[in-house]
Amino acid sequence: MPRIFAAFLAALFLLSPTSAAAHDIPNDVVVQAFVKPQGNRLHLVVRVPLKAMRDINFLERGPGYLDLARVNEVLPGAATLWISDFIELFENDSRLSKPQIVATRISLPSDRSFASYDNALANVTGPPLSNDTNVYWDQTMLDVLFEYPIQSEQSRFSIHPALARLGLRVVTVLRFVPPSGEVRAFEFTGDPGLVRLDPRWYQAALRFVDLGFFHILDGTDHLLFLLCLVIPFRRLGALIPVVTAFTIAHSITLIASAYNLAPNFLWFPPLIETLIAISIVYMALENIVGGSSLQRRWMMAFGFGLVHGFGFSFALRESLQFAGSHLLTSLLSFNVGVELGQLLVLVLLIPALQLFFRYAIAERMGAIVLSALVAHTGWHWMLDRGHVLAQFRFQWPALTAASLASAARWLMMLLLLGGVLWFLQKTFQPWADRAQGFDWRAFAGKFGIGVSAIARSALSDGSREAGRDR
Repeated sequence: MPRIFAAFLAALFLLSPTSAAAHDIPNDVVVQAFVKPQGNRLHLVVRVPLKAMRDINFLERGPGYLDLARVNEVLPGAATLWISDFIELFENDSRLSKPQIVATRISLPSDRSFASYDNALANVTGPPLSNDTNVYWDQTMLDVLFEYPIQSEQSRFSIHPALARLGLRVVTVLRFVPPSGEVRAFEFTGDPGLVRLDPRWYQAALRFVDLGFFHILDGTDHLLFLLCLVIPFRRLGALIPVVTAFTIAHSITLIASAYNLAPNFLWFPPLIETLIAISIVYMALENIVGGSSLQRRWMMAFGFGLVHGFGFSFALRESLQFAGSHLLTSLLSFNVGVELGQLLVLVLLIPALQLFFRYAIAERMGAIVLSALVAHTGWHWMLDRGHVLAQFRFQWPALTAASLASAARWLMMLLLLGGVLWFLQKTFQPWADRAQGFDWRAFAGKFGIGVSAIARSALSDGSREAGRDR
């Protein structure tokens, strides 16, 4: 009986709200940080909500207020256990040693000192909050100043902030303050991996080639559009002008969007997503109807490629912060990655379709079945995305100097696109004529007939020579 009673008391203690609240994982955590190399020291100033540091007994007083007079005893240990042990800093790809904790301080959520590095540094090294401040421990922030020894402030620095365990969703706002004073801001969710704060051009290029390659492989809508392009023309030579037109088009709108030339209205992203679905449905229906020429196909690929380029830009927008000062290089590298991914898809898709049409189903029926499946998927995407688009109210922009300047930029963009389309038509027209006019089956038949005639002639000559010898 005493054992049962003791177990009952223990269960009440473990299930009590106070104990559970102390170990709850917070849903949303925002971490703010500054990285600044200065002389032979690198300063890392971090602000983390105290509620994200679980399993630490923060001393309390009165009805649960944080005991600010004695809490400083546990703050360095908490900063080491929950922050510095999960942050790696690198100087020229060499990992820096463990940091020294220079200062810690409890701040209120209303404090706005982390708007700049100087204010954050002054706050964390300034006088602590008065012990008369009545605040609960899970309503405060921990500010910490870490110091790392470095060789030079002109070195290239990288950071790996593995702080995802602080909460269910951790957003890190990081600002790098180089010696030049130009602040470079980063914002990422969870664990971003290694972040190069000032990448070299080839480091940025490699990162964005990787992003482009895996983006095209992960983008189901782009893959379905590519499948629609391939089904009627399953020869790599005939597909070169089609894929090239698609590449040039999405490169134009991707770069334009990265340089803030795209509309910034709230309805624009759902409009683009809806148009991408429409492009899939249209190309699939064109395959079902049949009769699409190579010239028409590459022109449609160019037109819809402009739309898909905006779609690429939405996926790339969050990653451009890792480009450093190499924006154009990163954009071109992303395009290279996309093209490598498309080339891989084509290399795998063309033989697979050839085998499918040869051994599984007749060519025309197979093209209709595959295109119908793609059209069905794109149709549902179009309806879903169109429903989202319909929730936005379209309004014509007011006639101002800014809107006129934007209209002028778009007019210049349209003229540029017209010039590019004219150039592509002059370039691809001979290619399309040769591809359309060249009959591979007739060529093979004539080649076979010619070989047979040569063989028969050789055999008859040989027979006549043998008869004369006898």
